[in-house]
Amino acid sequence: MTTNDSSKRNGPGRPRDAEAADALKAAAIRLVRDRGYSRVTIGALTDAAGVSRQTLYNRWPSKAELVMDAFYDAASVNVPNPGPDVPGETALTQFLSEIFEHLKRDGDCLRSLVAAAQDDTDFRDVFWQRFVAPRSTIVKDLLRRSQTRGELAPDRDIDILSNMIHGAFWYRSLNGQPLGVREAQLIARDVFRQ
Repeated sequence: MTTNDSSKRNGPGRPRDAEAADALKAAAIRLVRDRGYSRVTIGALTDAAGVSRQTLYNRWPSKAELVMDAFYDAASVNVPNPGPDVPGETALTQFLSEIFEHLKRDGDCLRSLVAAAQDDTDFRDVFWQRFVAPRSTIVKDLLRRSQTRGELAPDRDIDILSNMIHGAFWYRSLNGQPLGVREAQLIARDVFRQ
């Protein structure tokens, strides 16, 4: 047995193949972008990746889990987490600008995922855990640091502010309105207005 991760045994059966997982994730992103989440089937995913259904199910219990892993990996590259020394308004502007760039590239796809989450409660749970919650945590941490430094009044409700920030960009995104640096600056400015 080699030391290559793709050939390590994690239990009984054949070793997992990292190339198969990568092919499935790439297929998931491509197909969801092309068709929308609800029109992507397990068969289409495995055909596009050139693997068996069992290979998919050995790694993911459902289409939802695979799709969210694929998009989580792709989006994680674009999730900025400004350092603790960056002023709050600047940090929030940077964070939102990066998120908005991601939405420009994958806005149609993300809208498809949001729509699917309305009808599929299992997918909604996965979408929340893998996509929404991590970004919400970053925003809340940023706001708490800002509050500690006196950049936000101590009586400002961090949860409400986070909901307002996310609501502003999801509303614009879901309605096909433009999102860019200017919108990021306006949202951050209003949040930090004393």
